[in-house]
Amino acid sequence: MLKKLKSFVEFTNAQLLKQILEDEGIHVLLKSSLGIGEEYFGAGIMYDIYIPEEQYELANLIIKKFEKGGTILVELRKTPLYEKHKELGAKMGEFAGWELPLWYTSIIDEHKAVRENIGIFDVSHMGELFIEGKEAEDFLNYLITNNVSKLKVGDVLYSPMCNEEGGIIDDLLVYKLSETKFMLVVNASNTDKDFNWIKNNMDDFDVEVSNKSDEYCLISFQGPKVQQQIQKYLYGMNLEEIDYFSFKKVELEGENVIISRTGYTGEDGFEIYLSPVIVVKVWDSLLDLAKEVGGKPCGLGCRDTLRFEAKLLLYGNDIDENTTPLEANLKWTVDLNKDFIGKDALLKQMEEGIKRKLVGIEIFDKMPVRHGNEIYNNNGKIGYVTSGLKSPTLNKNLALGYVDISYSKIGSKLRVINRNKELPAEVVKTPFYKGSVRSKS
Repeated sequence: MLKKLKSFVEFTNAQLLKQILEDEGIHVLLKSSLGIGEEYFGAGIMYDIYIPEEQYELANLIIKKFEKGGTILVELRKTPLYEKHKELGAKMGEFAGWELPLWYTSIIDEHKAVRENIGIFDVSHMGELFIEGKEAEDFLNYLITNNVSKLKVGDVLYSPMCNEEGGIIDDLLVYKLSETKFMLVVNASNTDKDFNWIKNNMDDFDVEVSNKSDEYCLISFQGPKVQQQIQKYLYGMNLEEIDYFSFKKVELEGENVIISRTGYTGEDGFEIYLSPVIVVKVWDSLLDLAKEVGGKPCGLGCRDTLRFEAKLLLYGNDIDENTTPLEANLKWTVDLNKDFIGKDALLKQMEEGIKRKLVGIEIFDKMPVRHGNEIYNNNGKIGYVTSGLKSPTLNKNLALGYVDISYSKIGSKLRVINRNKELPAEVVKTPFYKGSVRSKS
């Protein structure tokens, strides 16, 4: 459970404190004190800082040390597109040790661009780990809950990676590059953690593991009009041949790149893995194509609102090492017919009965709810919110949260507590929104 460390912290100071705490190994969640910024919720950018409850005292000591001038900050990392973002007027902020665009014009404008036209994102902070060798497939099946054996070369697979207790270390994508080589795309905040976990569990397998995150940039091109526009750039291939959650290796601007039909928005989209050498040229070309149909460059702010509406889970909010795939409605990613780290714990959880479940919630009040808000019904506290905001597309106050399994059915009446106010709520069907995203054929 997360606990609030500080309230109403000015934007820049919140980013600094987050970096300091994360450098000390403390997970930090920043939530806007009054919503996601002035362009939508009518308030200045002030943040509440949340940290794990068990690290609260340590975090307090670290902050006090900083306030006395005893902490030296580490410079934030920048992607090769950093100068482009500044030229475009991006509001930059810290995320997972990187300085990245939060928005360019406004979160709502960019959210709408992706839902109706095209949005282009720089997500070069994501991690790329490689596993190769004659036992690469066997090793991956041991590492993750989903089954790599069902993949053919050119397929992409989503899966949690669990610890021995069944808690989610990370959720990631697996790209099958060949029969003996795989690429894992992992969350930026977990890249080093994941790499060390994989290295520490490889002894019984004939594989090589490498972290090539610095060799790759990643551009995400998302929205219902993406194929018609990007096809103009990739005229030498038929993009209709790239199925959802599959990829092809192609030549672009004189270099080999990977283009996949994947994304984190709920819309159709393509993601291009490419080298820093050509990333600026490719970004400029794609941005011009996006602008032809009313598209925009987009920041992390709308990436969060978009993924939330589509119920795409955010690591550190909706899932972490204290939640299991079964609790998070990710049972479809768990193959119990094979052995993997955490299988015994998940089997035990199934036998004993799952005690809580991640559900969608509609709040019948104008006040948005935030991560950590407690959920009640007439019998007392039954859970907590993991993500919450006012949906720009649906114009409703919505949330995701874990509740006792007895109250997880659609239609269950709830109350969410925010600032000592009880907000009436109800469990609703998810995803909240389904856009132009394709289905796996």
